[in-house]
Amino acid sequence: MVKGSVRPSYCRSGVVVLLALVLPCTSVVAQAQKPPHESWTFTLHLENDLFADTDRFYTNGVKMSWVSPELHWFQDLNWMRKQGIMQATINKFINILPFSDDASRQRNLAFSLGQKMFTPEDVFRRDLIADDRPYAGWLYGSAAFHSKTYRRLDTFELQLGFTGDLSLARQAQNLVHTVRGIDKARGWDNQIDTEAGFALIYDRKQRLIPRHDFYKQWGMDFIVHAGAAAGTVFSHLSAGLEFRIGWNLPTDFGTALIRPAGDTNAPADTRDPRYKRDGRGFSFHLFGGTSGRVVFRDIFLDGNTFSDSHSIDKKRLVGDFVMGASLIYKKFKLSYAQVLRTKEFDGQGSGQNFGSISLSFTY
Repeated sequence: MVKGSVRPSYCRSGVVVLLALVLPCTSVVAQAQKPPHESWTFTLHLENDLFADTDRFYTNGVKMSWVSPELHWFQDLNWMRKQGIMQATINKFINILPFSDDASRQRNLAFSLGQKMFTPEDVFRRDLIADDRPYAGWLYGSAAFHSKTYRRLDTFELQLGFTGDLSLARQAQNLVHTVRGIDKARGWDNQIDTEAGFALIYDRKQRLIPRHDFYKQWGMDFIVHAGAAAGTVFSHLSAGLEFRIGWNLPTDFGTALIRPAGDTNAPADTRDPRYKRDGRGFSFHLFGGTSGRVVFRDIFLDGNTFSDSHSIDKKRLVGDFVMGASLIYKKFKLSYAQVLRTKEFDGQGSGQNFGSISLSFTY
């Protein structure tokens, strides 16, 4: 992209698009809040390095997620009851999940659509840049099974999607650049090949310190997470923590980046500000955290699984450092985080800084 003044305007346009997609829904959620067993939570999530005035490496991510109402059993969701001949297969899968027979837990199903795109540092070269990360995209859908109490959330997620031209990363970036009058990246002909991929993910989040109110409604809590992923797209072990402090803290499991099993915006119980009966729920808090991954496979660095493609030697250990703020008003939650990511591959000159913004509503 062209350097200079276009970048802040592009960032602002991303925020405008985010708000424009969600604000038309306010008429739907202006009514009295439904109870947890009837309430869905929708989240629109945007990440971009232009928030940090750069354009390289992990350059954009977008994700839409829907988390179901609280369920006593996964099969209680109406959609699950209408699957006909697939019902037996779905039930067999659910029954092998740990905690599937624990009647003391609440459950949610989560469905997501997302896209990520990656580019090298110099996007104006047309040739393959052997010592930089490949051009790559990932267009995917996912289904996640949440099993939770107030203190703990266990998530099993399946991601399915496509790399290469079917990821539509080239097309999405070119469209935005055309609309904004920004020079297009010139090396997309060198992106990794089209390939179907999958990943299976497990993640556990634990509220080590429950919400502790130290002055009126001012409080804090401390959440940790750990998990693993395996598949043709990525395989890793992960762990991290988040500390929150503020007014009238929500009962969700924090503010996650766009990452596997990261749909944490749904309230955990009726103490959440979004369930205030008078419709005047308000919350504001600051958060900070860190997470790390031991990376065994990353198709966006290692190249295609089933064919030869551009690849580069990856770092085995990758860390994220996050600071941000969240605001809840009535049924809406708006969060922004600034993220510093350590180097992901050999020869990378420095780590990466990018912004992450999300807007969710519970209806």
